[in-house]
Parts: sequence; C-alpha cells; structure tokens
Amino acid sequence: MPLLNRRHLLASLTLASLPGIGLAAKQRPAPAGVWPRALAVPGGVARLSLGPAAQRPRVQVRQGDADVPVLVVGDAIEWTAVLGIPLAAPTGDAHVTVLPAAAEGQARQVHYTVAPKRYAEQQLTVSPRTVDLSPQDQARYERERDHQARIMATWSEPAGGALPSLHMRQPTPGRRSSSFGLRRVFNGQARNPHSGMDIAAPTGTPIVAPLPGTVIDTGDYFFNGGTVWLDHGHGVLTMYCHLSSIDVQVGDTLSAGDAFCKVGATGRVTGPHLHWGVMLNRTMVDPALFMD
Repeated sequence: MPLLNRRHLLASLTLASLPGIGLAAKQRPAPAGVWPRALAVPGGVARLSLGPAAQRPRVQVRQGDADVPVLVVGDAIEWTAVLGIPLAAPTGDAHVTVLPAAAEGQARQVHYTVAPKRYAEQQLTVSPRTVDLSPQDQARYERERDHQARIMATWSEPAGGALPSLHMRQPTPGRRSSSFGLRRVFNGQARNPHSGMDIAAPTGTPIVAPLPGTVIDTGDYFFNGGTVWLDHGHGVLTMYCHLSSIDVQVGDTLSAGDAFCKVGATGRVTGPHLHWGVMLNRTMVDPALFMD
C-alpha cells in the first residue's frame, strides 16, 4: 500500500469506529491460507468483516442467557470476527454485537446468515450402562457436565494479545472420520449430535498439540473417558477424549507438536480412537475447517 494512502486510511480510523460510519460489515470467506475456513452453517464458522479501527474491537454473541466474547483477528487496517456457530443454531438471519470503544459510544450489530446443512445419522451399539444411566451415574454425569461448562467458559489473553495462525495440524496419525455433526443413536435411543472429529488409531498412539496451548483440565469422565482440554487463547479451546494415558498436568504449557497424551478406548466408545473437539466462543465447531 502506498505510504500516502496508508496514512490517509489510518487517519480515518477514529471516524470509522463511530456508530454508523465506516465500512459496511459483511460475511467474508477466508482468503487462501487463512484459517479457519468460513462455512456459515450449524457447526461451522462465520468470518465477519468489522472494518478498520485503531484498537481491536470487542465483539460478543448471545448464547442462551449469556453474552459470550468472540474471537477477533486482524489489525488496524482490517478486523474480522471469527465466530463459531452452534450445531443447534436455527438457519436464517443472526447477528453479533460490536461493543463501543468508548463509554459514550453505541453498540452496533453485525448480521450474517446461517445456511442449512443436513448431517447424516449414525447407529451405534454401546454398553447399556452408558445409555440408561443409574441414579449414581446420572449424578456423576451432572457434576461433570457443570465442571466442563466452567472449563468451556475459559477466556485468556495470550502474550502479545494476538493469536498465531489457527492452521492446526492433525493431532494423531490415522483415518479422519467425517463424523462431526452426526445425529447419533445409541442402542436405538437418539442423543446429541457428535461434536468432534474421530481419528481412528490404536491404543497408545501419541497425541500432539495442534497449536501452542496451556492445559486447563484433565480428568476421567463418564462419557468422555480420559480427557484433556487445551486453551489456545481468546476462547479457542481444544478437547481430547477417550485417552489411555495423560502425560500432563493442569498449568503445563505446550508448543505445537508436543506429545501430551495417548489414544485409548475409555468412556462411551465402540473401539480405540481419538475424539478431538475444537471450540470457539464456547461452541464446538468442525475441526476440519482448521486443517488442510
């Protein structure tokens, strides 16, 4: 960009940040080499142009009864909100809210459209104990569900305030399934859609971090078995389930490619594999959008 034009654009940032002034917000595809790829469907990712501003805009989305912060990437020339869309999201018009940069400013809405997507159905046979829960198992599940909800609400600011590329490496070798979003039927009973990617691998296969991150939870859970959560910053979390061993503790920091756990068949499973989940703004999205 010529120096004169760049100076002119930077000088206009204050005006562009005022309500009703600046670039029109629109849903935008990710250019080649930008991650995650945009796919504005239930379980997908929307990339929303916010235009220029001197500081990183603060964006939130209403989910249930909570206003949840949204990842914003870019720089003063162009900011983009990267939004995870829940699998249960209705199709049609939706919006995020851009908060004012100053106390006297006004919030504005940025609209986008959720397109329909039909996911397949999967019939599975598992231990009856993991479908028709005893009172004791139900109580355990509810305790674990509440704990996991607190983990999923994690929001941290990485050093320097910016995230590295969200291009993720596959965390373990093996065949990737297209199981994300499958409507699952266990022993003839419908349950929640599958919210991760299954990677088939033998028990004991090492699993590596797809991005730099911090361990924020480990445990042995009723449905998920051996589990680790990693925090990558700004609401980007990843989850690893059905593990045979866990080789890290809460608070450990990992570089991309560091091995930290192993594939297993713990929890509700039909065989050894890694269940890998990727979360944006407390929403599980399709991990394939972050990978080649």
